[in-house]
Amino acid sequence: MERSAGVIMHIASLPGKFGIGTFGKEAYEYVEFLFKSGLKYWQILPLGQTGYGDSPYQSFSAFAGNPYFIDFDILNKEGILNKEDYVNENYGDNEEYIDYGRLYEVKYIVLKRAYENFKKLNNIDLKAKFEEFTKENDSWLDDYSLYMAVKGRFGLVSWQEWDEDIKKREPEAINRYKDELSDEIGFWSFIQFLFFRQWNELKSYANEKGINIIGDIPIYVAEDSADVWSNPEAYLIYEDTLKPISVAGCPPDAFSETGQLWGNPLYDWNYMEKTGYKWWIKRVEESLKLYDVVRIDHFRGFESYWEIPYGEDTAINGKWVKGPGIKLFKAIKETLGEINVIAEDLGYLTDEVIDFLQETGFPGMKVLQFAFDAREESNYLPHTYTRNCIAYTGTHDNDTFRGWFELTGSKSDVEYCKEYLALSEEEGYNWGFIRGAWSSVANVSVALMQDFLNLGNETRVNFPSTLGNNWKWRAKEGSYNTELADKIYKYTKMYGRC
Repeated sequence: MERSAGVIMHIASLPGKFGIGTFGKEAYEYVEFLFKSGLKYWQILPLGQTGYGDSPYQSFSAFAGNPYFIDFDILNKEGILNKEDYVNENYGDNEEYIDYGRLYEVKYIVLKRAYENFKKLNNIDLKAKFEEFTKENDSWLDDYSLYMAVKGRFGLVSWQEWDEDIKKREPEAINRYKDELSDEIGFWSFIQFLFFRQWNELKSYANEKGINIIGDIPIYVAEDSADVWSNPEAYLIYEDTLKPISVAGCPPDAFSETGQLWGNPLYDWNYMEKTGYKWWIKRVEESLKLYDVVRIDHFRGFESYWEIPYGEDTAINGKWVKGPGIKLFKAIKETLGEINVIAEDLGYLTDEVIDFLQETGFPGMKVLQFAFDAREESNYLPHTYTRNCIAYTGTHDNDTFRGWFELTGSKSDVEYCKEYLALSEEEGYNWGFIRGAWSSVANVSVALMQDFLNLGNETRVNFPSTLGNNWKWRAKEGSYNTELADKIYKYTKMYGRC
């Protein structure tokens, strides 16, 4: 990756009239803003379909997209929706925060209208493209669409609570539900067709403007997902009950005395190796169709991971277990060739993890907000960086710079930051902080959109280990403008990043 710069801004956080960011007009306007700013990378959060908790890191499928991002105005232009199908719906009352409950009530009603309209359309070309899409993606789409249809039949509960025959995918049950739910299955496949059609057009437009998309894939999949239901042998799951044997998380550390209990089922890496890591190769291959660069979350988990017995209330009683290591990435590269990957290497790093990352050759991450612990020397300070890394002002798991500077950072850490970066009110504290990342030797520097906008703690996207008040922030209409683009361009040009 050549010397350049970018921004973290999730699709959900874009402004617009549909209660959440979409692939519509505002997304194209944002690409124009990035182009004028001299930025080369737009980093987004996972695009997967969200469920309980609304986290993009807990999706119903590792391959399916989030239907909420489908833009209704585009469907209107294509003749799939009439204006009266969607313009009078209430998608939420606050332009700055997403109301996921409201979206769930309204979005799927409109999308079902779109499906009913599509079935009546006399558009041979569009229907042929839909058929082509279903054939090209049958390796994951068939299981996903059946899973979502059956999930609807059982009142949206986890597949673990379905009737035994379909829970265990008995052939007779599979055939029966396919027959009974054929229309619902068609609906979910159609929704994915719309999602990928709109996303691919937006990505092509961004690429034409010289903007590359950095996508994000979680290392683990959710237990309540089409992936685990359709392929349980790939996970550490009891064969008879289909309950997890152990689950994922992180050990206790300075931030949490009980650790983090994520609850995702762990991979059966012996099974994965016996199958030539086929599932992971497919996952990376599909991700690289969606994105230009892929950031893999919790990368250290490939070297060794924290295994917690299923049923534990905390992560305390876990243990470290060796992962597949370099074998996995050799298999991926043998099939796909060289791949553009960013390794999320934050957290507890041993010498083995550091050696593993170096062997892959992938750039790791340096988060500037982590640098200013006044109690100890930090390898997140810019003077310690090497070229082969990505320098971030913060990530979705951090407070915004302003929130940290004014509210959540300790006084000694903030004072150290002010001294180290020579921050001043005249320049703007946030701009001095951005300068710290932009002036470093890191090949790529990336800022949160909130840091460019100098927004506070109220716009923080995620509070790790909490549920219910995350993933909600949206940018205000008109908040990013030509004046801001010019200022970003000034810094980006000054430090040789455009």
